[in-house]
Amino acid sequence: MIKDKNQYINREISWLEFNKRVLQESADKKVPLIERLRFLGIFSNNLDEFFKVRYATVKRIVEAGKSGKSALGGEIAKDLLEEITKVVIQQQTESLDILKEVENELEDENIYIIDETEITPSQDEFVKNYFANKVSPVLMTIILNDLREFPVLKDTAAYLAIKIVLNKEPGEREAKNRYALIEIPKGIDRFVVLPKEDGKDYIIILDDLIRYCLDSIFTMFEYQEISAHMIKITRDAELDIDNDLSKSFIEKISSSVEHRKISDPVRFVYDKNIAADTLCFLKEKMNIEGTDSVIPGGKYHNRRDYMGFPSLGRQDLLYEKIKPLPVKGFSLEGSLFESIAQKDYLQYTPYHTFSYIIKFLREAALDPKVKAIKITVYRLANNSQVAASLINAVKNGKQVTVQIELQARFDEQANIEYAEQLQAEGVKLIFGVPGLKVHSKICLIEREEDNEIKRYGFVSTGNFNEATARIYTDYTLFTADDVLLKELNKVFDFFETTYKINKYKHLIVSPHYTKNVFRKLIDTEIENAKAGKEAYIKIKMNSFTSYKMVDKLYEASNAGVKIQLIIRGICCLIPGVKGMSENIEAISVVDKFLEHTRQFIFANDGDPKVYISSADWMTRNLDYRVEVGCPIYDKDIKQELIETFEITWKDNLKARIFSKEQDNAYRKIEGPELRSQFELYNYYQAKLES
Repeated sequence: MIKDKNQYINREISWLEFNKRVLQESADKKVPLIERLRFLGIFSNNLDEFFKVRYATVKRIVEAGKSGKSALGGEIAKDLLEEITKVVIQQQTESLDILKEVENELEDENIYIIDETEITPSQDEFVKNYFANKVSPVLMTIILNDLREFPVLKDTAAYLAIKIVLNKEPGEREAKNRYALIEIPKGIDRFVVLPKEDGKDYIIILDDLIRYCLDSIFTMFEYQEISAHMIKITRDAELDIDNDLSKSFIEKISSSVEHRKISDPVRFVYDKNIAADTLCFLKEKMNIEGTDSVIPGGKYHNRRDYMGFPSLGRQDLLYEKIKPLPVKGFSLEGSLFESIAQKDYLQYTPYHTFSYIIKFLREAALDPKVKAIKITVYRLANNSQVAASLINAVKNGKQVTVQIELQARFDEQANIEYAEQLQAEGVKLIFGVPGLKVHSKICLIEREEDNEIKRYGFVSTGNFNEATARIYTDYTLFTADDVLLKELNKVFDFFETTYKINKYKHLIVSPHYTKNVFRKLIDTEIENAKAGKEAYIKIKMNSFTSYKMVDKLYEASNAGVKIQLIIRGICCLIPGVKGMSENIEAISVVDKFLEHTRQFIFANDGDPKVYISSADWMTRNLDYRVEVGCPIYDKDIKQELIETFEITWKDNLKARIFSKEQDNAYRKIEGPELRSQFELYNYYQAKLES
């Protein structure tokens, strides 16, 4: 069925509007100055990933000779590529203006980002020594003119395209040009802090430090002029997995990740001041095609590196760090198993400490009564304490089963390395389900008590990653409720016996049940609204792209169900349209932390049903992934989830309104200013004191 453009927002355009909200944070003068630079880095990093995945997917549709109209919400793929490029150019221009503004404000704080033309005589020695000792030994420089084949440029690596105008030889009419590429080394900080002078901080970007030292690189040429301009390409990041039955799954994924390095380019970004002949030379040699997005940019690319902009000890220009709180009544000092046996507990990171998950796994690793640990792994931190705890458990004789997702986007290589490490230590590994990604965030512990097996476990909305837990908001429910944990065990059974589809009375499990269960919950609200009973739906997710679920909410709206949506990223639903979605309101909150929780609240005629889940309402989550949603039966936790939703809903400082205009307008509500992420921390502090 062809989708109507008037009923849906195209997901790619909606995603670009989400990234525009990130860009808004970098422009917000209420955001600390260095944090604004870091938001510029996030904006740039997001854009890289967008081109690797979403733009590449649309490009594949065009190259297959299809319109893609049904899959793209009524957009024609070829037209969409042009629209994306237009929007990105406009956003890139805006980001450069914001960067300039932030740099000017940094100067007011005595922080100067200088380029190669501003290096003072007193800084000259430091810069040249730094180049000679740290940069030059790792610099990759390629002279292009005489190569039979153009070198394969690394995905999203930054390069300086060098044009060397040689001195004219006797009898020559015009000087010859030499072209070269210098790869900006990744192993060196992009921002080089120079010695402080007169109480002022000076920083030079590595690219400019290299520009300053070009003479020492190209000493073999006699030239009259040399110039260096930045370029980069972005490659298609889809994994094409072969069907060679002789290869293990790890080998197939490893091979696909390796092939990604030479996959087709989908975006070429260049410094708009580059010489026309240099640009022509590069595009010809690189076979840049009409379906590739060619984007003129500024002097510097890979602005994602601004995520790591040095703090320079200026805590006044950073967000104040919060100290993660304990969960009330849930002591890290005693046995977590004893506490969980009495009641359920909810951890909400980063407001609560992530230490509960680590403590839970460490206790399981050492407890003689624990016989088995089962866990899913999607993304782990570097030097993961989660992985260390699982290995520790094996060494203590526990049976440890890890379902590890080797196709976790952009973490494939890290997960392959963890898989090999865990396997070498004796952990039993399961590599997913054919045709499905395992995106669920679950853990199950089997403990022998009074000659019987007692189960403990947790269900989460986010990854078991202590690094991202400091900036991602996520719920984790710790429970000993055997009604839930028996069903959780069925999920682990499915990983090993994929032909057997289990039935669930409590958990909401993709790909077999999630869509239908939520549709039934919506139907109940529709029936209640028609009967004059209390009927509402409150949902918080990362993204909402399933047209079928959008249509279902339109149906509910037309029946009189009041619907509130908090969607951080993509939202294909258009709220507030008379006769279609007039009872639907939708907002997005982008702030200090990345909103990652998924929660679902249904009025149920005055007896609310509340769920947390790993699944967004995207086709991939509903139909092509193993996801787990969990009902909340503890009355106190249920009320807590309702209250935390309401706090976020009342945000009138960082909430933007979804609308057909897609203008990211800030939502204004009468009353005191409320910044939900700060208010949520206060909420949990008050709980501890009550």
